[in-house]
Amino acid sequence: MRLVQFVDAQGGRRVARVGDDGRTLHPLREVAYLRDLALEAHRAGVRLATLVQARQEDAPEDYDRVIAEKRLLPPLDHPDPAHCILSGTGLDHLGSAQARDAMHAKLSGDQELTDSMKMFKLGLEGGKPGPGEIGVQPEWFYKGDGSWLVPPEQPLELPAFALDGGEEPELVGLYVIGDDGQVLRVGFALGNEFSDHVLEKQNYLYLAHSKLRNSSFGPEVLLGEPPADIQGTVRILREGQELWSAPFLTGEANMTHSIANIEHHHFKYRAFRRPGDVHCHYFGTATLSFAAGVQARPGDVFEIAAPDFGRPLRNPLAAAAEPDRLVEVHTL
Repeated sequence: MRLVQFVDAQGGRRVARVGDDGRTLHPLREVAYLRDLALEAHRAGVRLATLVQARQEDAPEDYDRVIAEKRLLPPLDHPDPAHCILSGTGLDHLGSAQARDAMHAKLSGDQELTDSMKMFKLGLEGGKPGPGEIGVQPEWFYKGDGSWLVPPEQPLELPAFALDGGEEPELVGLYVIGDDGQVLRVGFALGNEFSDHVLEKQNYLYLAHSKLRNSSFGPEVLLGEPPADIQGTVRILREGQELWSAPFLTGEANMTHSIANIEHHHFKYRAFRRPGDVHCHYFGTATLSFAAGVQARPGDVFEIAAPDFGRPLRNPLAAAAEPDRLVEVHTL
């Protein structure tokens, strides 16, 4: 089952189930936020999918029209953006078979490993612990709060101070924290983690700065467990023509860490289990147009798609209106 959030023709927020035909949306009665429905399901002790079926209305919406009129919303968010936390994990994907062979050759060689390769090696050796065990912790970074989140079909902003704005096609885990602090996994979506790769390449200690950019995921959230082997396609369109495309791999079969291990090392922090909060976690990638020498520019459109996740995630790139200028701090 896949769900979306969108704005209806009257300007109201709605949650809807994607029809089996992929062309219709079936709105749910009296539900403006998927977050609220997830909390209601937990309080009632029922499956989220069961509650969705009970709330479904008869009158469908035209999905293509909702997309064309740019009325999609992120499939999970919070009424107060400060209570929606965006985060991510990197150095946890194996990539293609050729990339894997090259990586293993480096790891087995005699040369001194970089810090990044050491982190990758830790994941290979201890990122998928057995049942009831805790594995090695992965890399972690902060992406912002809900105000940094961009809906599908809306532009990702290239700040005036940015050196680059490139896509990162990723699996995104979507969570709500229950009244008792229980972590509730709503489902998974495709995401564009969007980072400044030129800045990061200057020095890996700039990673934290390079991640402080917009991101987007959706348009659909897939309830339940994701496929272990997700094979998708990422494209950049320029003036309606394909500039670059590549396959990408994600899912646990293509990762050095299990999803459960990454989840543990995020939610082990008590402050990340605050009742009512929403968490959106990007699980990393091994495919970048930047690595192929492509530099996106304003007007380009990023497109990320994979079977089982419904419609593709699309976002144009737009230059920020605010110029790069000194931010002055005033003493009180």
